[in-house]
Amino acid sequence: MLMALKGLCVVGMILNVVLVLTQNKKNLQTEEGKANWEFGKKHWVYNSIVGFIANFFDTLGIGSFATSSAMFKFGKSIHDVDIPGTLNVGDTFPVCLEAFLFFGFVEVETITLLLMLAAAIVGSIVGAKFVNNLNAQGVRVAMGIGLFILGVVMALRQLGIGPFGVSGEALGLTGVKLIIGVVVNFILGGLMCIGVGLYAPCIALVSVLGMNIGAAFPIMMGSCAYLMAFGNGPQFVKANRYDMVCTLCQMIAGAVGVLVAYFVVKSMPLDILFWVVLVVVFITSIMFFRDYAKAKKA
Repeated sequence: MLMALKGLCVVGMILNVVLVLTQNKKNLQTEEGKANWEFGKKHWVYNSIVGFIANFFDTLGIGSFATSSAMFKFGKSIHDVDIPGTLNVGDTFPVCLEAFLFFGFVEVETITLLLMLAAAIVGSIVGAKFVNNLNAQGVRVAMGIGLFILGVVMALRQLGIGPFGVSGEALGLTGVKLIIGVVVNFILGGLMCIGVGLYAPCIALVSVLGMNIGAAFPIMMGSCAYLMAFGNGPQFVKANRYDMVCTLCQMIAGAVGVLVAYFVVKSMPLDILFWVVLVVVFITSIMFFRDYAKAKKA
């Protein structure tokens, strides 16, 4: 089972690279695609730094979506309408690599793990169809709401409030608890499409359901890796709702960030940095709402 899960991570990384390179080649045959490529080239250094930092901290437990969204918005290095797709497509390779490295941390009961992973993938496909139909204004509202929700959940997790302070011993779910776990992970997979990271909510979910807190690691990492690789990622690529250059920067620099965090740093004091990131998340949420209001008024 473990080897099969790791194998899917490898398949996901290969699929991600093939889809992105194929779509980029197709895009560059159009004037619009060439213009988008030139825009992305102006920000490739900055976006590479974003990819490294975000995935470095993701490996250490802070998460990547909050950091990436904030830095993209502050740096104006991606068009707002492309942020959700770029987050999910660009981070596919590093997150699959991360899942490959961490699978086996805790042996979760097979049926529970497979059903929750499948639910996240299906949820992300449904969510991607919704986000791909949004215009720039719709994306701004969705990102504003999504980042606000993410900030609240991150704060609760850090403070140990609510379900985050609870931990059971179960490594699998049955009956009603299994149904709840599958349904909620389906919803979390959908929310990934608007920038709400799955890690913190998933930890809360497994805690509420009485599972060992360590069970969250294979569930949340596998969910993110597979839903990006096989769920919403291909949907965003097909709809061409991602930044071509930034996605490549995220793939390469993000993978380097994961490897450095895993093999070199392993752990570091992150409390102060966490609160800085949290404040920036709320500020970024406000910025999305502000830009929405400005555009609506104009």
